[in-house]
Order: sequence, then C-alpha cells, then structure tokens
Amino acid sequence: MYGALRRSGMLAALLEQGFRYAMISNSDNLGAQLDPRVVAHLDREQIPFLMEVVEGTEADRKGGHIARRRADGQLVLREIAQTPADDEASFRDFRRWRYYNTNNLWVDLGVLADTLERSGGVLDLPLIVNRKTVDPRDSESTPVIQLESAMGAAIESFPGASLLLVPRARFVPVKTTDDLLVLRSDVYELSDQLEVHPVPERTDGLPYVELDKRFYKLIDQFEQRFPEGPPSLREARRLVVRGDVTFGGGVIVRGAVELEIETPTRIEPGSVLESSQ
Repeated sequence: MYGALRRSGMLAALLEQGFRYAMISNSDNLGAQLDPRVVAHLDREQIPFLMEVVEGTEADRKGGHIARRRADGQLVLREIAQTPADDEASFRDFRRWRYYNTNNLWVDLGVLADTLERSGGVLDLPLIVNRKTVDPRDSESTPVIQLESAMGAAIESFPGASLLLVPRARFVPVKTTDDLLVLRSDVYELSDQLEVHPVPERTDGLPYVELDKRFYKLIDQFEQRFPEGPPSLREARRLVVRGDVTFGGGVIVRGAVELEIETPTRIEPGSVLESSQ
C-alpha cells in the first residue's frame, strides 16, 4: 500500500494539496473513525507514524501484538503467521503481550515520502507466508501460498514511531463469524451518527465467542444456524459451541456457557442458557 501511494502519484498529489497526515484502517474495523484529537497529538509531538492499540483480551488470540526489538529498542509488530510453532503458546499469552494492533494507522505523509525515496519506493517489511487452499470449503483442494506484508509492520521503518492506547470502541473488527455473532447481538448498538458502540453495561468488556469451525466458519453455514437472529449476549461472559447447533429466536445466554453436542441439535426459541449448562 505504501509503495502504491507513491507509484500511483497519490502521495505527491496529497502533499501538493497541503495534506500532512493520513489515517489508514481496515474496512472490516467498524470502529475506525477519524478523531481530530489524534491529529493534534501527532502534530504536537511530531510523531512520524502512530499505531492505535488496545489492551489484549482472550478474543485477540490471533491478532498481531507489539514488541520491542532487542537490538535497537525499535517497536515492531508480531503476527501469528511469523511465529514458529513452538512459540505459539507464548504468542497467544495476551497478558504478557498487552498491546494489540488495531490497524488504525496514522502517518506523516512528508516523512513517508522521504522514507520511500531513500528506500527505492518500497518499505523493507517482513514477508508473511500464509498457507491456504484454493477452495476454502475443501481442505483437500489444491494448496496455495499467499504472500503478504502487514501494513502495521511499517512501524519498524519509522524511528520515533509511537503507540496510542485507545478504547475498544475504536476496534470492532469483523474477521470471523465469531466476531459477526457478537456484532449482531445486543451487546452493540448503532448511534444516530451510524457509529457502532458497545451498550453502556458492556463498555468494560465484550463476551468471548468461539463457534465450531466445522459448522459456522462460512457465512452460509452461519446464517443457517441462526435463522431467527442471534441470541442475547448482554449477560454472557463467553459462549463456546462445539457441534452442529441451530439457535431458535429469542435465546438468552447468561454467564459462561459451553455447549458440546455430538448430534445436530436445535435450541428452542426463548430458551435460557446459563453457566451450569
């Protein structure tokens, strides 16, 4: 993306028109909103590159977290795809690695232009290797390798880069159907400005949801098992489903609920699922 800004002429055009900072975010982060206070902070502190971070939770077990490189103390981004198998347990320790990347990034366009000029138009970012299959529905289909670089990894290319700890309201990623169920549930509300926010009683923490990937991973599978809408999660701490479970309308989840069912099952409309179950 950074190289594309330069090659396309967009970077030069923005600078020519007097723009100094750009905010970059993922389209799947429904909490990404422009906040003038962040721009003021960048200008006041003369920060070349800033990453918004949140404190990690169990739900961030696959997200990229921030570390410091021992050689020079520079901030770097660690992704699960870059982690050796024998280090994955440490990687998932969100209490140790406290700060997680939201991919809400802010960059000084002038500094970016100078950095790209010195590096020949390409930032030297770690290459991430993702192993997948051509057909995501068929694990036996042709294996493929996806090569990418994380845009947040650019933090290591800017001396003086900084982090900003932000509220969870600025980080509402929908990358899996686990995330989608939480978003569609009653723990979120939509403001008059069409901004997504947790309801007041859930601002301190959202429920943890883990759905069986065999039955919920793809969107059509997910829709089939919640035909009358999501259950209420406002009183839930966690919901883990192992097995093929279809939820009727008006189901309420309270506390920490784990369902492990061997045969296809339907939860009757209006049922209340509590911790003891």
